[in-house]
Parts: sequence; structure tokens; C-alpha cells
Amino acid sequence: MIAIEFNNVSKQYRLGLVSTGTLIHDLNRFWQTKILRREDPYLKIGETNDRTSKGSSEYVWALRDIDFKVEQGDFVGIIGRNGAGKSTLLKLLSRVTSPTTGTIRARGRIASLLEVGTGFHPEMTGRENIYMNGSIMGMRKAEIDKKLDEIVDFSGCERYIDTPVKRYSSGMKVRLGFAIAAHLEPDILVVDEVLAVGDAEFQKKAIGKMQDVAHGGGRTVLFVSHNMRSVRNLCTSSVVLENGKIAFQGDVDSGISFYMQSSTLGEEDKDISSMPRSAKCTGEVRFTDIRFLNDAGEEEDPHCGKPMIARISYTASKDCSHCSMSVGVSDLYGGRIFSIPSLVTMERFPISKGNHEVDLVIPKLTLSPGEYLFGVHCMVDDHLADWIEYATKFNVLDDDFYGTGRMISQQMTGKAVLCEHNWKFRM
Repeated sequence: MIAIEFNNVSKQYRLGLVSTGTLIHDLNRFWQTKILRREDPYLKIGETNDRTSKGSSEYVWALRDIDFKVEQGDFVGIIGRNGAGKSTLLKLLSRVTSPTTGTIRARGRIASLLEVGTGFHPEMTGRENIYMNGSIMGMRKAEIDKKLDEIVDFSGCERYIDTPVKRYSSGMKVRLGFAIAAHLEPDILVVDEVLAVGDAEFQKKAIGKMQDVAHGGGRTVLFVSHNMRSVRNLCTSSVVLENGKIAFQGDVDSGISFYMQSSTLGEEDKDISSMPRSAKCTGEVRFTDIRFLNDAGEEEDPHCGKPMIARISYTASKDCSHCSMSVGVSDLYGGRIFSIPSLVTMERFPISKGNHEVDLVIPKLTLSPGEYLFGVHCMVDDHLADWIEYATKFNVLDDDFYGTGRMISQQMTGKAVLCEHNWKFRM
């Protein structure tokens, strides 16, 4: 049975303004759409919502031509870069806003946790907001009464439950909001990235509760997160959004792999000098290329147990003193495996204006066979000069790490850091 259905859904915004911004445009839209029953003339001039580039039109498509269905009981991960349209998609489903074109059909009661404090009245107490949210979802007072103690206990806000919500911290609002959404048993649960606001103890409880929902609750869940491990552990399928359009739809592992290799995440042959950077990067030093070499200086994929050289090219716009660099290696789900900062083995160093190369030499690579992400980071005088968290992807090839003639992939599965060891049995 289909629980959620998006049919050719699009959402257009005019940047910086409400409505079309001018009276003549508003009158023209009213005349064309309401009187003549024609298509909105301003839908034809919108541009793709790419936040990294400046466009020529004031109209942008936050979402464009979204078509997909969700079966009842599915746990769907919505994946994408910041600005890809994930939150807009969930807001349309939750009826916070309406689509510009297309239709959305949802069967059953919907509970949403989109932003900190969404749906709360600041002047009402936590207890009153529980009853208000339950009523909005169509629940009777007797149903809410049965769940009240469990909600309060899970939220950890018992001492403040009769205090107005306006005096809650952002973390307390998230705790109470998630407790309401998870325990009032909606047919469809919509969760955005708000769980990241909670502390570690609450995040663990929340993920545990969502696992219960996923494995035994029979409820439909749409889950947005940048934590790929959570998406992989919880979700049964995935939808990847890119610039407001569906770029991929399918199983979770394939969706995560597609996302991690696209756009901001560099592939082996991608020019990293043109990749987007954080606004915090000053740009005094900028990474331009990464290549992987063997101990003979030949470019090839690294082998587990063999020497690896990462040759990092970079350019400096001026003479810089007191510099440091580091690299980070992560799995394809974004989980950090290890970091190698230069400050561990050497002092800060100067960089002169111009183009340079540096070799990171690893005498014996301890990664098991598989694909990994490689990130680079540079500090100049205690401020961030350049940082690409996932600059490129590299593949570690199977080899005789332990010198026993046995290949690693035959003995183990999954990504792992290998270590030298001996077995000593005592009889």
C-alpha cells in the first residue's frame, strides 16, 4: 500500500521577496491563472537552485519535477548537500508550505520534526504543547493521556514540563518535540536534521527509538540526515536530491555511494582546485591536486601493507609563515578512520608564494582493501587557509599484509585498520 506519493511536484521561490514583488506582476499572475485559467507565466523563467553560483533570474526552483512513491512501513533516507531541497520536500509533505505545481498524497496522520520548536506555542507549557500537538494529529485526549508519562520520561524534561516552552533551551525543545512525534504513533513520521542539536545521550535514545520504529513499528518514516552511518543503519531505501531534482532513487548503500561520489565529493580525476570551500577558508593556501604513488615514485593505487605516498599539490597567494597541514582518511559513509596532522611530527613551517608539492609518506599502509575518502586541511597562523573534507577517493588493493601468502580480502570483510600481531596459544 502506498503511503506517500509525489506527482510532478515543484516549488518555486522569488529570492528576497514575498509574492512576485510588484503589483503589476501580482495582477498579471492573478489574471493569467485565476481568470484565464492559464499556466503561471513566472514558472517559465525560474532557474535551477544552485546556491554556489549567481544566476540571472530572481526566480529559483527549490524543487523541480519530483516524482516518487513510498510504500507503507518504508524507512526512507533523504540525502543531499545543503540547499539541495531536502527540508523543502519535507515541509511540502508536512503542509508547512504548498507546492507551486504538482500534487502530494499522504495516507494517515503525519508528525513532523523539522526545526527546533516546530509546532510549539511559546506561551504554553510543555504539557499543554503535548496535548496540542496530539490534537493536531487527530488524537483523542484519552489516547494522549495513555502516552503522557512515557513522553515526559523519554524527553527528560519532567522538571520543566509545566514551564512555558519559551524558557526551554533548543536542546530541550528538540527532546520534547521528538518524544511527542515518536510516541503519539503517527502513521507517517517526518524527521529533519534537528536531532543533531541534542546531546550525545539523547541522540543515542532517539536513534534507538527510531530503530524500534523502523524494525517493528510498521510506520512510514522520511529521515533527513548528513550522518551516513545513521542513514545506513536505519533506512531501507534512499532518495538523493541535487539542486532540487532527484539524482538517484534506490537502495541505501547505492544511494550513499552515489552521494559521496558526487558534486562536492571529488572523484579520482576531479580537479579539486575548483571544488567548493567553506566560507571560513581564507584562501592564502589552496590545494590543487592529489596523486597516489608507490615507493618507486610511480602513480598507482595503494596496496595494503606496502608504502604509500600521497603527493599533494597546492598554491600560495603570498608568503606565509607558521603553517601546518593534515590529512584525514574516511570510509565511504563519512566515518573518520584516522587523521595525520603534521604538528605531531614536526614544527610549523613557512610557505613561499607560488606552486608547491608535499609528499605524505606512509611506510606501511594499514588499511584493508576497499575504497576510502581522502581529505586535506591547511592552517596558516592559527586560521583556516583551506579545507576539503572529502577531496578525492582512492582504492586500496589487496596484498599480502602479514607476509603469510594469504590475501586480506579472503579473511575479512568490511573496512578495517590492520595491525601487526601474533597468536600465542597456551595449553
